[in-house]
Amino acid sequence: MRFPFQKSATAVQLRQPTPTPIPEIPGAEIAAVYHGTRLAGDFYDMIAMGDNRFLFLLIDIAGEKESGQAIAATVQDEFRARVPDLFRGDDINEAEAVSDLTLHLNRVILETAGGVRCTPAFVASYNESLGVVFYCNAGHTPATLRDTAGTWELGATGLPLGLFSHAIHDAQVSTLEQGAALVLVSKGLIESRAGRKEFGFDRVKQVIESAKRDSAQELCAQVMEAVYKFTGKPPRHDDVTTLALLRAAQKKAASTT
Repeated sequence: MRFPFQKSATAVQLRQPTPTPIPEIPGAEIAAVYHGTRLAGDFYDMIAMGDNRFLFLLIDIAGEKESGQAIAATVQDEFRARVPDLFRGDDINEAEAVSDLTLHLNRVILETAGGVRCTPAFVASYNESLGVVFYCNAGHTPATLRDTAGTWELGATGLPLGLFSHAIHDAQVSTLEQGAALVLVSKGLIESRAGRKEFGFDRVKQVIESAKRDSAQELCAQVMEAVYKFTGKPPRHDDVTTLALLRAAQKKAASTT
């Protein structure tokens, strides 16, 4: 199969994504923590659209590091170029826009790789004015949502990106009440080991259930600290990434006497 925008081997090896600035919107915050030197294909990016919405993604590109970084750089370029067109204005169909963005990134991965390149991905838009997340989970590890009712999983809604050029990814929606937290972790974090034991997704949920939610950055740090404590040493087998979205808790009304 030949793709029209396939890059040369030299260009693919030299490209790398640029650092991701953390967007700010009133009422919510987002953060991500990545461990150590890049070993594989974890990549995240974020972009704010106005003062009440931001877009974010976390992907895991299979295969060798050099070409994976080049694919991540192209995904970043396309993500930042496409989002302003798809998410301009307040009257957009946000679920449809997330689906369109995911489909576009799928084709970008196939074209840049010059063929199949399995890439689990979580692509989402958070709308603070509605208090909701519109998302596509393309074969990625589940996101964990914690609110006053308990802990929920936002599981896969379709196949990983980079497999089929005409794959369909319909966006789902989840409500984030005030004080709720949404946490994403990479496969490498779940597969971190202590001897023959794997950290696993259940331990991720346990950490999130008991973690303090003072800030999104602190929530990421608590997940990573739990992994380090479990393994007894920094993970070296794979990329290890945590991303957290935290909606501000409702302020208590001042008492009057």
